[in-house]
Amino acid sequence: MVLKIAAEDSPSSATLDEVCMVVVREYNEESDKVAVEEMERLCEMAGQRGGKQPSLVTDLLGDPKCRIRHFPTHIMLVAVYGEQKEIVGVIRGCVKKVTRGNSVFVKLAYILGLRVSPMHRRLGIGTKLVKHLEEWCKQKGAEYAYMATDCTNEASINLFTLKCSYQKFRTPTILVQPVHAHYKPVPSTIAIVRLPACLAESIYRQIYANSEFFPEDIDAILSSALNLGTFMALPRKYLLKWDPKKSTFPPRSAFAILSVWNTKQVFKLQVKGVSKLTQACCVGSRLVDAWLPWLRLPSFPNVFKQFGVYFMYGLHADQGKHGLRLMKGLCNFVHNVGRDDHGCAAVVAEVSQRDPVREAVPHWTKLSWAEDMWCVKKLTEAKQGLSSSSDWINSRPSSPMMFVDPRDF
Repeated sequence: MVLKIAAEDSPSSATLDEVCMVVVREYNEESDKVAVEEMERLCEMAGQRGGKQPSLVTDLLGDPKCRIRHFPTHIMLVAVYGEQKEIVGVIRGCVKKVTRGNSVFVKLAYILGLRVSPMHRRLGIGTKLVKHLEEWCKQKGAEYAYMATDCTNEASINLFTLKCSYQKFRTPTILVQPVHAHYKPVPSTIAIVRLPACLAESIYRQIYANSEFFPEDIDAILSSALNLGTFMALPRKYLLKWDPKKSTFPPRSAFAILSVWNTKQVFKLQVKGVSKLTQACCVGSRLVDAWLPWLRLPSFPNVFKQFGVYFMYGLHADQGKHGLRLMKGLCNFVHNVGRDDHGCAAVVAEVSQRDPVREAVPHWTKLSWAEDMWCVKKLTEAKQGLSSSSDWINSRPSSPMMFVDPRDF
C-alpha cells in the first residue's frame, strides 16, 4: 500500500566518520518509544512542508510496532547517531510463509516503515537500516524480501532498486470507496452469509492455492480480533439448498466472497494541507446527503479529522458476470457496515491488475491508485542445478489473482 515506506533522500557521498557514527540496533520499547515518535513526527512535518499537495498523515496510536505486532516473527530496528545516541532512523520487518504460485510455499520477508530523520539524510542511513534488516531476515530463514510503495515515490524506489538491488515485481491496484452518509443498495435477490472461520479457511486454501502471497497462517488472520468476518454472497434462491457441512461451496450457484479487516484498532489516518473552501464543500456534501439520503449523493466523509478504514481482502467472484454482480452487492454491504461504524471513512481493497474482480469493486478513481509498486529481492543464493526459471522473481504469475495480507496494509 501507499505510505508503507518513507525513504531517505538519495544519499550523496558521506564521509567515513559520519557513516561509522551510525549504529543500528533493535528497538527497545521502554527507552526508545518517545524518541522514535518524535523522529517520525518530524518526518511527517517535513513531508507536509515539502509538497503543495494534500498529505495523508498516519497516527500509530502510541504504538510504533503496531504495523508488525500481528506477525509471529517480527522486528523493529533503529539507527543511533553520534555520541548523544540520537535516534535518527527506524525500520520494521517481519517474516512469513506464503505461496509463490502453484501451491509452493517460501519464506518471505516484508520490509516497511522505513524513516530517516530529515536532518540526517544523505548519510546512507536508510541503506544501512535495510541491510541490517535483511541480515536478520536471512537468519530467520527468509528466501525473499519485498517492500511496497507508491509508484510515484521515486526516492523510495531508487533506494531499494539502485542501492539495495531490489527488482520491480508486481503492481496491484488499490481501490478506495469513501463511506457516504446514505446506505448503498444491496439487491433483495442476494443473500449474504457470514462464514465460520474454519469454513472460510477451507474455501480460501482452495481458491488461492495457485496464487501468489497467500499466507500459510491464514487461520491466524481469520481468527484475529481485527478481522470483522468473512462474508459470502449468493443468489437467495440457492441459500436453502446449501449445507456447508456437506459442501464447501454452494451447489450450482455463483458466489462472491471477501473478508474485512478493521484497521481502526491499529492506526488512524488524517488528511492535511487542504484549503478551508475544500473542507467546507466536503462538509456541505455530507450534510445534504444526510438530509436527503434517497438521492444517494456521492458525499465525502470528514477525513480532516482522524479516521479509520475497512480493508477488504480475499476477494473472489465465481462464474463470470453473475459472480461480479454478487461481489458488487457484497462490497455495498461492507460499505453499509462501515457507514454504521463511527469513524470509518473509507472501504479499501487491493487486487491484482489481472484479477477480473477489480471490475466489480466500487471505488472513486481519484482516490485510488492504479499501481502500488512491489519490489522483491532474493536473499539466498540459488541452489546448484536449478534453472533461472525456478526463481520466483523470473517466473510469470501462475494465477491472475494475488492475495494481499491485511496485516501488510
